Amino acid sequence: RRMGRSVLAFWQHTFSTAVLYGSLALFTSILHNVFLLYYVETFVSVYKIDKVSFWVGETVFLIWNSFNDPLFGWLSDRSFLSSPQSGSSITNSEVVLRRLKALATNGPLFALSFLAFWVSWARPGLQFLLCLCLYDGFLTLVDLHHSALLADLAVSASDRTRLNFYCSVFSALGSASVFLSYSFWNKEDFYSFRFFCVTLAAFSIMGFLFVSHVLRRRFQKEVLVRRDEAQTLKELTVEASPAHLAKPVTIAQYLRQLSKHRNFMWFASMNLVQVFHCHFNSNFFPLFLEHLLSDNISASTGSVLLGISYIAPHLNNLYFLTLCQRYGVYQVIRWLFMLKLGLSVAMLLAGADHIYLLCVFIASNRVFTEGTCKLLKLVISDLVDEDFVINRRQQAASALLFGMVALLTKPGQTFAPLIGTWLLCVYTGYDIFERQPVKDTLVSVPDTATGLGTPPLRLGCFYMLVFVPITCALLQLAAWSRFTLHGRKLQGIKTLRQGSHQGHLIDVKAI
Repeated sequence: RRMGRSVLAFWQHTFSTAVLYGSLALFTSILHNVFLLYYVETFVSVYKIDKVSFWVGETVFLIWNSFNDPLFGWLSDRSFLSSPQSGSSITNSEVVLRRLKALATNGPLFALSFLAFWVSWARPGLQFLLCLCLYDGFLTLVDLHHSALLADLAVSASDRTRLNFYCSVFSALGSASVFLSYSFWNKEDFYSFRFFCVTLAAFSIMGFLFVSHVLRRRFQKEVLVRRDEAQTLKELTVEASPAHLAKPVTIAQYLRQLSKHRNFMWFASMNLVQVFHCHFNSNFFPLFLEHLLSDNISASTGSVLLGISYIAPHLNNLYFLTLCQRYGVYQVIRWLFMLKLGLSVAMLLAGADHIYLLCVFIASNRVFTEGTCKLLKLVISDLVDEDFVINRRQQAASALLFGMVALLTKPGQTFAPLIGTWLLCVYTGYDIFERQPVKDTLVSVPDTATGLGTPPLRLGCFYMLVFVPITCALLQLAAWSRFTLHGRKLQGIKTLRQGSHQGHLIDVKAI
């Protein structure tokens, strides 16, 4: 027992709050990366799910995936949606403890729901539907509370950047599970892969329990001090009459407040396009490799491009975060949009016959797009501060705001494959679902730029590759130019929030 306490004390004094917070991303990413790679292949090739059951499951999953974020956010934060005059106030440390308790409960359940995919325990269609909904439900709870902690642990831009920095470091480490998984994946003999998944889940469960326990011990002492102070103040002041107590904000009132939050609406518009572009790149990356590069590069080069596009966004984000500390998140994101536009226009002018340029562009387009996505949590945290100030909240509704962002932007996940396959059909007449040999059904047409014969499918893929990021960048620059929460205004918002919670916010560097 003494040894256990000494180990716990060692971790508490050796690792900062930022490192421990970032490590929570590791316990999520090692499971989620494997899930994304293998769940479809498992149900299609191993469990032999039929097409109707697969699409029914994906449709129900789409609806559940869109609405569970705001639902869980509301259930988590509805007690915070009242005015400062509503009696006893909750301190920021108590909010952090609630988040950590939720992570300690939902983290292990998330890992167990991950295991449910790899053992056949029901009819494939029913198991597919239940597993997807359970997994996404617990993933949403973990992600919401972890993201909300970014806004609750710190207010200053430097502290939040530091927290995000360690999230990127541990997310990159979590990508190792993908590379290890190739050694165990075998559709014919599933035993070794199941053992691998059980090992990952056990590591994730222990990690969630241990790190959340260490962090909770850090803040429990501070909560006790704050409660003693609050009790003393309560004894010295006259209790307010019930007529003066403000009522909690209802969901309808909250939605009205949010609809008037101009920066939130402009950010949601920009982020909808960003989610669309990220998933478009993921959905059509193999198609671009196959029809634009496969005849000119080796299989190993294609694997390297895939690997770079997978792990580089995490590593690249470390550099982006240093730029954010110097120039601000708003300016860095604006530069990334302009870079996306410039690279796409340059690729369009160069044409489809420059193979090495295509390799660089396909990889960099995905890396920079994913890198932008990883900076957006910092912007949402700033929106939490602005919502707190303009609506005079008792406590910031962090998880709820993250959930509302997800509700408005997740349709981009569905639009990406729908619009992409439609564009491909419009450009080339090729239906990706027909599974017919491309060379037998499509004839060559002259390329006016080079005078050479170019397959319509290859040309169509090239136009999709360059025109989609050009369109996305133009739309995002237009929306981002209307976003005003940066510079002096952002600093003013942070000053007001820090002033209203003086002494209750946590200095990440000091812990």
